Amino acid sequence: MDILRRVAPIAVALVIVSAVTMILWLVRMSAVGPHHLVFFYLLPIALVATLYGNPLAILCGIVATLCAAFFLYDPLYSFYVTSALDVGELIWFVGLAMIGAKCAADLLQPLWALPEQGSPAKE
Repeated sequence: MDILRRVAPIAVALVIVSAVTMILWLVRMSAVGPHHLVFFYLLPIALVATLYGNPLAILCGIVATLCAAFFLYDPLYSFYVTSALDVGELIWFVGLAMIGAKCAADLLQPLWALPEQGSPAKE
């Protein structure tokens, strides 16, 4: 039972990234697929960060980047990305996802764990 409790958040995070990848792939395959689809992963990564914390959100960001490179960028079904601009976009996405994951995870930090500001010094 303890193993299930440890594996369940990882499985949920991977299912979320997989579902978003499937939706974005369908959008990409439509006749007029928009560009910069990778940034639609940011909201699910923030959701994972608020639910399960920063380490799992970082894992989600890395998996989302790999999924985006494989399913959303030319050539499809390859981790090789032909355009230097697309590689730069993936690098910016990973950075933004890591910053967003950290901020979203810190939003749920308990108030008692925060340092008290403005309190007088004890003598």
